[in-house]
Amino acid sequence: MTAWHIVTGEYPPAHGGVSDYSLAVASGLAAAGDTVDVWCPPAAGDRIDVPGVTVHAIAGVWNPSDLRRIDAALKETPGEKRLLVQWVPHAYGRRSLNVAFCRWIRRRARAGDVVDLMVHEPCLAFREGSLRQDAAAAVHRLMAVLLLSGVRRVWVAIPLWADRLRPWAMGRNVRFCWLPVPSTIPVVASNGAAARFKARVLNRPDGLLLGHFSTYPSAMRSDLRALLPQLLADVPELQVQLIGRGGEQIAGELRAVLGADASRVRASGPLSTDELSCHLQACDLMLQPYQDGASTRRTTLMAALAHGLPVVTTIGRLSEPFWRNSGAVAAVPAGDFAAVRRMVSELARQPERRRRLALAARETYDTRFSLSHVIDALRTDACGGV
Repeated sequence: MTAWHIVTGEYPPAHGGVSDYSLAVASGLAAAGDTVDVWCPPAAGDRIDVPGVTVHAIAGVWNPSDLRRIDAALKETPGEKRLLVQWVPHAYGRRSLNVAFCRWIRRRARAGDVVDLMVHEPCLAFREGSLRQDAAAAVHRLMAVLLLSGVRRVWVAIPLWADRLRPWAMGRNVRFCWLPVPSTIPVVASNGAAARFKARVLNRPDGLLLGHFSTYPSAMRSDLRALLPQLLADVPELQVQLIGRGGEQIAGELRAVLGADASRVRASGPLSTDELSCHLQACDLMLQPYQDGASTRRTTLMAALAHGLPVVTTIGRLSEPFWRNSGAVAAVPAGDFAAVRRMVSELARQPERRRRLALAARETYDTRFSLSHVIDALRTDACGGV
């Protein structure tokens, strides 16, 4: 049995992808028989209690006094400390420039803690914004140097993150391992709820429900505005279900553009995880375009695969090579909206092809990306080297 200490900038009831991931990993490790302590900031709302997981919501804003408080609490925890740090620079306060946090992690490692890093986002890129962003990107590299000087292992959500970080190990022999992020939406038995929901929202007997699952950042809203009006015109039987928090905004933005077709776009609003699963199960086809491409850090894509859904997605600069020929998704180049619309139109009229994609999606997820693979990798140190 291993005693894990998950250090994370987000944990439920806080919302966010890292929050959901941290809960899933903590729950999986505890279910496997390990003990788990989670160190995180406080958040408003009802906390989720998981047997075997102790949550210490005492991190505050990760300033020096907060870190000293965590040190004191860790001192009261017996045994070897194995820290699993969920790394996203923006999750640890000080406008993503918390050098003191990175020094603290290095000090914990030098004092004898075993420290692993799980990298969701490594650092800001240079020359993709203002001079201020370039300055922040430089500080992020310094933070990476501090972190990599003390870690035992670096797990990365996509292989490209290893390429970004490896130079900042400064010649130290740090092992980077690919650990795809699993779906954070468990597949539930809907007991007919998915079918009832689908029957309620479809307004014609031959209707097809096209789903999109997102938190709807500005880039995604822009893509949907470019895609959906023409797609609805091309495929009259199509209806769109926007799943996830924030879909109401883009649905409202589309009303003026769609006119009479506005009723064919619905937004779910905030849902429980069980409700999210039912809404996903109701969909005939998923549309998941990403400007930087499909990748194994996209939990929205992973949720669609875990639910065995046919998916139209995009290949971009962050996409792993296997997506092109995996057979698990229907993929077109990122930014090629005409190709996206053609693919959705084709699949809308090819039920057998959708069925084959759905089977391949679920098989690929189960064999490569499920939470059980993450937990096995962490517990056995099974490294998918990159």
